[in-house]
Amino acid sequence: MTAARQTAIGLTLAALIVAGWITLHVWGVFFQPLTGSNLAVAPLIILTQSWLGAGMFIVAHDAMHGSLAPGRPRLNAVVGQICVGAYAAFSYRKLNGSHHQHHRTPGQAADPDFHAARPEAFVPWFYRFFTRHFGWREFAIVTAVLVAYLLIGARVANLILFWALPAIISAAQLFFFGTWLPHRHDRTAEPFADHHNARTIPMPWIASLLTSFHFGLHHEHHLSPMTPWWRLPELRRRPDA
Repeated sequence: MTAARQTAIGLTLAALIVAGWITLHVWGVFFQPLTGSNLAVAPLIILTQSWLGAGMFIVAHDAMHGSLAPGRPRLNAVVGQICVGAYAAFSYRKLNGSHHQHHRTPGQAADPDFHAARPEAFVPWFYRFFTRHFGWREFAIVTAVLVAYLLIGARVANLILFWALPAIISAAQLFFFGTWLPHRHDRTAEPFADHHNARTIPMPWIASLLTSFHFGLHHEHHLSPMTPWWRLPELRRRPDA
């Protein structure tokens, strides 16, 4: 596949994910009623928003590897910052440096995305991962946006249901399927195939998409970091993968 075609597909998918996330975010926070039959669609909005939130991270992740728009580092950085900034005021530069260190030392003590002291435990690992990247800077920005939302009419219940809850669910979802399961050290888990200390989570294509935008195909990702998320199933099917 040519770089131009990969860029066109990647940016189109990224635009759909970001536009979908923004649309549901604005609708849920400002316009979704929480009375009567409207409550029935709230879980669907929350789950869809959570899934799209995971997609925002995956788009930024592809940008970090340059696979979103091959050969265009500035464009990758701009799109990546839009995605992680809109999600929770994260710093793309900080996440980028941390992620590349992860690829240099996957599943080792020097891996910032790894909990060497508790390599089998989900909650301590997730807490450490989250607090490493969400600090006072991010907290201050999110708080300022929260206050602005309240001043222009957002309701507290809507903010909790359609902003805070999807953000927490998507972060936990992506970490569970895209980091903890693939990299955990556990005697009951499938052994690692090589020095990447990463395993692939076997599941049907649709489940792989819905859980983590195929990030569960993690061994394939470490073998070929320049392969974008939407081509990982194709890489999995190759006899030499």
